[in-house]
Amino acid sequence: MSEVPGEVWEQFAIAVAEMARDLLAQDSAQNTLDRVVDHAKVLIDGCDEAGILTVRQGEVHALAATSDVVRRSDRMQQDLREGPCFDAVTDRQQIYAIEDLREPNKKWPRFAPGLRKLGMGSMMGFLLFTEDDNLGALNVYSHKPDAFDEAARRAGWILASHAAVAFSAARTHQQLSHAMETRHEIGEAMGILMERYGLSEDTAFKVLKKTSQDRNVKLREIARQICQTGEKPS
Repeated sequence: MSEVPGEVWEQFAIAVAEMARDLLAQDSAQNTLDRVVDHAKVLIDGCDEAGILTVRQGEVHALAATSDVVRRSDRMQQDLREGPCFDAVTDRQQIYAIEDLREPNKKWPRFAPGLRKLGMGSMMGFLLFTEDDNLGALNVYSHKPDAFDEAARRAGWILASHAAVAFSAARTHQQLSHAMETRHEIGEAMGILMERYGLSEDTAFKVLKKTSQDRNVKLREIARQICQTGEKPS
């Protein structure tokens, strides 16, 4: 295996830094994932398509994809219950690969030929994030066999590591934003009840809470209804 020139890795490091800034600038977890797969096509030599899937309680879900071919690959792994990316998230292995889809594959005897029919020649899968039973993988595909060398594997692993951090940050930001919005709506609804019906702050909150429990509806939804109608829930 030939050494990758230092200037190539220097350029790659600069590109990764630019990617990191781009990912952190996204305003939602979904946008972050969509940008990850776009960056994979740029940063990983030989990558023609990319996608991110997750496995929740044994079920495969596509989170992001650069094309319908990737989504079809994800569905095929789910239907067949086999494939390198499926294994990457269930066995928690860092990297899986099929180097040449023209060759028979003993480990994935049905998935490999199916992927070849989709026009792919090789693929890799990288463990993307681990959280309880919610695991994910970054999948990269090439139309050519033997497209991914050791440098591409390293690049994919680095990209997956950065993507995991960015996705976690985006999800945390989204949860915090959601919590702040909920708090604002509840406070606004309590203010309406206090002003219009002469309720104390404690009583107004109890009204919201009891209505939520009686109707089996989230507290935020009850608050939103009060803000929209200005009426005390019956």
